[in-house]
Amino acid sequence: MYLVHTHLELPCGKQLPSDVRALVRSAILPGDRVEHVAVHPRSTSELTLGFYVVAGALDEAEERAVRVCARLLGDVPQLSTARLTGAGAPLQPLAFGPQPVD
Repeated sequence: MYLVHTHLELPCGKQLPSDVRALVRSAILPGDRVEHVAVHPRSTSELTLGFYVVAGALDEAEERAVRVCARLLGDVPQLSTARLTGAGAPLQPLAFGPQPVD
């Protein structure tokens, strides 16, 4: 399973719907192979979706998250004017390096 963040932005003057979490979660289909989606509004017009995707490799997970996101923009009328501004696995280099024990 991979975590992939996708970033959406609405046009100037548009705002995220107040029920954006429910809208996104209800639009995820079993065939998407998304185990969980975290919804993080970054501002009134910017949104990060964290897709926990079942996939054989990172590039497959990223492609799947982009496809799901594109479908959401087409299927969820409240997000139809948004555009995808980025997608990728978040990097956490310190998580795998030596950690002090004190």
